[in-house]
Amino acid sequence: MTIKPPVLRPGDKIAAVSLSSGWPSVFTRAYLDGKRQIEEAFAVKVVECKHTLANPEWLAAHPEARAADLMQAVLDPSIRAIFSTIGGDDSIRILPYLDLAAIRAHPKIFLGYSDSTVTHFAFLKAGVASFYGPSVMAGFDENGGLFSFTADSVREMLFGSISPVLVRPNADGWTCESFHWDDPSRNEKKRTLRPAEGWHWLQGSGRHRGRLIGGCLEVMDWLRGSPVWPDSSVWQDSILFTEISGDCPSPLAVTHILRAMAANGVLGSVRGFLFGRPYGDPSCFAAYDEVVRQVLAELGLQNLPLVTRMDFGHTDPKVVVPYGVEAEIDCDMRQLRILESPVSL
Repeated sequence: MTIKPPVLRPGDKIAAVSLSSGWPSVFTRAYLDGKRQIEEAFAVKVVECKHTLANPEWLAAHPEARAADLMQAVLDPSIRAIFSTIGGDDSIRILPYLDLAAIRAHPKIFLGYSDSTVTHFAFLKAGVASFYGPSVMAGFDENGGLFSFTADSVREMLFGSISPVLVRPNADGWTCESFHWDDPSRNEKKRTLRPAEGWHWLQGSGRHRGRLIGGCLEVMDWLRGSPVWPDSSVWQDSILFTEISGDCPSPLAVTHILRAMAANGVLGSVRGFLFGRPYGDPSCFAAYDEVVRQVLAELGLQNLPLVTRMDFGHTDPKVVVPYGVEAEIDCDMRQLRILESPVSL
């Protein structure tokens, strides 16, 4: 049974943690813009941990300090949630310093995406629900105000709502455009949105239920065989959600990662496959759709529900996806529902 962290409320205190990249100290304006927009949108207070704004070279050399910040936030009774400041590529180095028993004993909301997949898997191993969604500098920063689609999803998932929740496709347009990190007007201008095309329902019929597990595909690949990789029983009858990073791995690289997950028994265990909109050139999206379908076909899973180009991960605006919570894919109605509240009310 997944433990659900307590719901967020206006006035609560949120800890901002730098678990991978030290960019908050380099591009401080971008960090502060994200912090301000969180506070204005949700009436909460964002505070830094001891090393959140540390020098990036020092932070890179001290994964134990990054882990200590996370554990301090977990144990601090005044902190009600923990938001990742930004992704990166080496938060896997914090794993030896995490106390999973403490995370389980003191469940807190954890929000982030990309390299934060490492921390999500640690929370999942501890049995605590967490949330794949925007980080302070990527999702909450930029655009001169939050996208309403993202803000509404944050409220639904973190601040409590009546279940079930129908997850709707973004209809207002999407972007992966980003202004330069040191652009002083980064958060004063709107990004250009591409037309919303809806999700792509590629295969499957009927209704399928399972608990949501996933994250950034490349980071999941790094985690295979690590202490936080979920047991086979956790994958059984789950719904896999995944997406690729801004590094844009090729369709062939995605094929190789998915085949490795198939060899581990993951793909043969799931009830559905949700794939986020890839980062980058839309002309490449069909190639990613095809390789996912190809790997599923290799396993005889031509009837497994497969939905692609969804609004989570390295795209904006993005929806928040909760871990360890039961969801339902209705292929005939082309709907995704979160069937239970991911927070304790």
